[in-house]
Order: sequence, then C-alpha cells, then structure tokens
Amino acid sequence: MVTFELYRMSTIGIFLMEALDQMVDDGMLRPKDAIQVLAQFDKSMTEALETPVKSKVSIKGHLHNYRFCDNVWTFILKDALIKSEDRQETVSIVKIVACDSKLLKQ
Repeated sequence: MVTFELYRMSTIGIFLMEALDQMVDDGMLRPKDAIQVLAQFDKSMTEALETPVKSKVSIKGHLHNYRFCDNVWTFILKDALIKSEDRQETVSIVKIVACDSKLLKQ
C-alpha cells in the first residue's frame, strides 16, 4: 500500500479531491494542473507521514466500534479525553486508523 492511499480515504483527502474536481468543473483549473497539485500534495503527505514523531499522547474514551480489514485497524471512540505533555482536550468522537508501517514499504 502506498502512503498516500491512507490519507486519500481520510477527510482531508476526500475534500481535496472534491475541491480540485469542483475547480476543474468551474474552469478555474485545468485537469493537468489539478493532477500536478494532487501529485505535489501526495509527495508532501508521504514525507509528513514518514517523519518520525517523538511526542506521546494518551486517548481514553468509550469504544463505540472497531474493525480490522485489509491489515488496517479502525477504532471509533466516543467522549474521548486526549492528553499530551502540555494539554488535554475532550472530544465527542475520535476515529483512529492504524496499520503496520512495514506494509507501507512494500
């Protein structure tokens, strides 16, 4: 699995593709330019996702749903408390998508 396939199924990926499609439909952007924007964003997201993260967070909440499909875990938590070293926040819904990073290099 290529790294950008992960973000393309996320909210940011879906809205990016919808925005580019709308701009092409409205004549604000040529299809060729939309493809170049998407390719650059794919590159940026791949670099960002491959950057090691040293901060730690803890998440506690009520497990609403979980699934394991195609080596990808998806967890939906409700009323979750997210704590980092310097702050904490309570959110109504959290979606966590996780996969084995070794699969990304194949």
